[in-house]
Amino acid sequence: MGNRQGSNNILMRLTENKIEWRNMIANDCSRQVESTRFDSFAGRQTQAMGFCRQMGRPKLYLITLGLLFTLYVLYSFFPCDPGPRVVMVPRESTKYIYAPTNHSETRGKGANQLQAIPYDDQSPLIFVGGMPRSGTTLMRAMLDAHPDIRCGEETRVIPRILGIRMQWSRSPLEKKRLDEAGVTDQVIDSAVKAFILEIIAKHGEAAPHLCNKDPFTLKSTFYLTRLFPNAKFILMIRDGRAVVHSIITRQVTISGFDLKSYRASLAKWNNALEVMYSQCLRVGQSKCLPVYYEQLTLHPKEWMVRILKFLDIPWNESVLHHEQFIDKPGGIAISKVEKSTGQVIKPVNSAALSTWVGNIPIDVVKDMEHIAPMLRTLGYDPNANPPNYGQPDPAVADNTIHIKKNADFYRKREQELLHPEQQQQQQQQQQKPSESGEAGDSGRRR
Repeated sequence: MGNRQGSNNILMRLTENKIEWRNMIANDCSRQVESTRFDSFAGRQTQAMGFCRQMGRPKLYLITLGLLFTLYVLYSFFPCDPGPRVVMVPRESTKYIYAPTNHSETRGKGANQLQAIPYDDQSPLIFVGGMPRSGTTLMRAMLDAHPDIRCGEETRVIPRILGIRMQWSRSPLEKKRLDEAGVTDQVIDSAVKAFILEIIAKHGEAAPHLCNKDPFTLKSTFYLTRLFPNAKFILMIRDGRAVVHSIITRQVTISGFDLKSYRASLAKWNNALEVMYSQCLRVGQSKCLPVYYEQLTLHPKEWMVRILKFLDIPWNESVLHHEQFIDKPGGIAISKVEKSTGQVIKPVNSAALSTWVGNIPIDVVKDMEHIAPMLRTLGYDPNANPPNYGQPDPAVADNTIHIKKNADFYRKREQELLHPEQQQQQQQQQQKPSESGEAGDSGRRR
């Protein structure tokens, strides 16, 4: 028994010594590994420091900048996906107006069947403009006589909204305030475009080709081409001396014009037309067509053929007889407050071309070239009194003679259209004496 216990004790001691020996070996190995790792890291660190010393600080800066630039390029071309965006989209991008089926054939006949005519900002709108008293009303009336075109009366609000838009863009302070409120140029332009489009489409009868005539609209020709890329513009040009004489004698109220001064009014005409003409040239001849009032009245067919070709609209003889469609159902709507309405009830004539001659003060005539340099720019002779505008077509000459012979008829016609209440009062006054005379006769008979 004693020998067995002794042998067991010896085995236990040997086992414990073996375990201690293994632990010592393991600890030594781990120390060697850690030492090796530290030596390796220290070696690499030493190598890196040596490399940095060899490169120098300037080269390190360049390498760092290169790495940053590479990261920037990668971020630009491969940006992180910010996730889905919410975008406001109108429910209707294209709207409709309704006109009689086969509009060209049924105009003015009261057709019941209607066709939907789409319109949007890609529609080929027509804008007629220029200085007031330059033939803009005649131009729109001749276009209105075409069965597929509708211009209508002056809206007056379109040039005003365009003027407000220009004021916002010119004022840095106002623009900053709008931008801070999120009312960016894109938001404003979208709203202005929708406003103008709805006014043009809805303020008159439906037609395949929509037109607007507001004289001062063409001060914003370039801006309008951005809103309506397929629009076309007709700039009416007339001798500035005739324009100012007409404005003053007819007392046409225009902001900034002194109706008592030919000199000041001619300077205003010069400045306004310079803006419109430069805008017309800027958008190019495929977008804007200058039309001289004198040439339109002297040679209406030649110019209307040219104008309709410019607008890509088929020829129709009715544009030469606009007076036949005035105030007729489906015809040409007129405004009782526009000063030019009285002229468009007459056929095209040349009676008003030189009425200004002899009515402008002598001192203004002498300084004409300095007061209104746009006259010469546009091809007029500022020293010619009267100028030679050319000879009228035979039909125009006949119309002019006819109007002079029938002046009373056209005066009465103008009163009927523009002042129907006065016409009714005159008729009532004419009836009263006859009624009182009949009453007296009946009394005498009794």
